[in-house]
Amino acid sequence: MFEAIGKFGPHLPPPTYYAMRVPLLQMEANYTEDLMKDHKMQWERFGCSIMSDAWTDRKQRCIINFLVNSAAGTMFIKYVDESDFVKTGDKIFELLDAVVEEVGEENVMQIITDNGSNYVLAGKMLEMKRPKIYWTPCAAHCIDLMLKDIEKIPRIKMTIKRAISLVGFIYSHSSTLSLMRYFTKKRELVKHAVTRFATSFLSLERLYEEKTNLRKMFVSDEWTTNKLSKEIKGKEATKIVLMPSFWKNVAYTMKVMGPLVKVLRLVDSEKKAAMGYIYEAMDKAKETIIKAFNEKENKYKDVFKIIDERWNCQLHRPLHAAGHMLNPEYYYANRSMEFDPEVIGGLHACLHKFALNTQT
Repeated sequence: MFEAIGKFGPHLPPPTYYAMRVPLLQMEANYTEDLMKDHKMQWERFGCSIMSDAWTDRKQRCIINFLVNSAAGTMFIKYVDESDFVKTGDKIFELLDAVVEEVGEENVMQIITDNGSNYVLAGKMLEMKRPKIYWTPCAAHCIDLMLKDIEKIPRIKMTIKRAISLVGFIYSHSSTLSLMRYFTKKRELVKHAVTRFATSFLSLERLYEEKTNLRKMFVSDEWTTNKLSKEIKGKEATKIVLMPSFWKNVAYTMKVMGPLVKVLRLVDSEKKAAMGYIYEAMDKAKETIIKAFNEKENKYKDVFKIIDERWNCQLHRPLHAAGHMLNPEYYYANRSMEFDPEVIGGLHACLHKFALNTQT
């Protein structure tokens, strides 16, 4: 825009109020409609998924965005301000049903929503009304809740609490922050991710990498002569860093959360469609956890109980099994999946649901 103004010169006439509101706005609307033509062709040819995303803006208004994902990419359709009504299952169902009508029921393969009870109810109601459409909870949201449940395990909860206390103490004082950066060669302890739970894991990972440097810091002359080392919080930070059980629990937490954070990254990435990879990714995550604990079930059985509850009851759908079966990367590497009743059953369920004529 600035380049265009500069090329025109100092006497560029700005558009009028009317031009901005009517003809220019209409031109932009027409341009957007043209952009959507390719998307709509893909919807009709290959099918699409409708996604709902609820969030709260700076004015504390509750907004639900509706988007359509297909082979052509993701296209925003509309938003609804839900501040004026209660988000009951019935109301969410009405909104989703209206979007299906707008996109065309014959084009829609699945509806993806949050994992709240009202969305679950709305999704099930939609499946009953429109049997050709699957309802699927957001995979990233489900895995995020999985990590949230795992974080409540007492051993992990205490470890994360101590880690937050330690990092918070270091970053809240300029002298400790400067000292930490000196001993870690300017490497930070906090590493942000998409979700809070992924951030917790990445920060624990960085903390563990700097274990030796942090221990050197808290036994150094620079620290012992610092007045903060004599205060209660300073003594607590020193105790945490020098506590063998703390580092042992950090290692345990990383073994549990690490494989699941990898799955979260996969499903939350826009680099490739995740549907054909989730099934295998969850299996590999569990296998990695088993190997990390040398197949000693007592060390991971509580974690597996949480994973299985979320996976079996909420996330695992026939579409995931079908996506796994139809993914050439996995199918040709393991042809025996043809005899896996869970995988082949999911594929058959999808074929029966989507087939327009079951006789052919």
